[in-house]
Amino acid sequence: MLKIMEMAVTKMLVAIIAFSRKLVLFGLILSMFIAGCGVYTLSPRGKSTISTITIEPLENQTSEFGLADRLTQILVDAFIEDGSLKVVPVDQTEAQLVGTLLSYRRLPNTFDASDQVQSYKVRMEFKLTLKNVADGTEFWSQKVSQEGVYEADTETEEDGQLRATALLVETVLDLTTKSW
Repeated sequence: MLKIMEMAVTKMLVAIIAFSRKLVLFGLILSMFIAGCGVYTLSPRGKSTISTITIEPLENQTSEFGLADRLTQILVDAFIEDGSLKVVPVDQTEAQLVGTLLSYRRLPNTFDASDQVQSYKVRMEFKLTLKNVADGTEFWSQKVSQEGVYEADTETEEDGQLRATALLVETVLDLTTKSW
């Protein structure tokens, strides 16, 4: 009986040692995998090659007085909040965002059964360019159109502008902070 118990204990010790070796090996592999992932980012925006940006006031080619200035400030605030790039004066920057508000329209979006407008959409079109300050080349240049819908009886045109602007901010951040 003692011999059977010794054999059982021996088998159990061998199994524990084998399991421990596998656990150590798994830990080493996991450590190497995690260390190897250090150069990657989990950010959906990726990693940019620049660290500073200047955002120039948007030029306004529309009759919407003050809209381009508000949009510029929203873009600046978004970059500051995002934190991927530091917003700095032009004499300290690597990249410069310049743009123009090309058009602004408020259009009916949906109608009720008696042909009354239920919702409107605000459509804004922009020409945007991110320039490399060091050599004057363009990182990217793109024409962007964004829309924001708002309910006619419960919201204002400014609500539509804010929705379109949120889409603009997302587009500009993605274009600017992704690797090229």
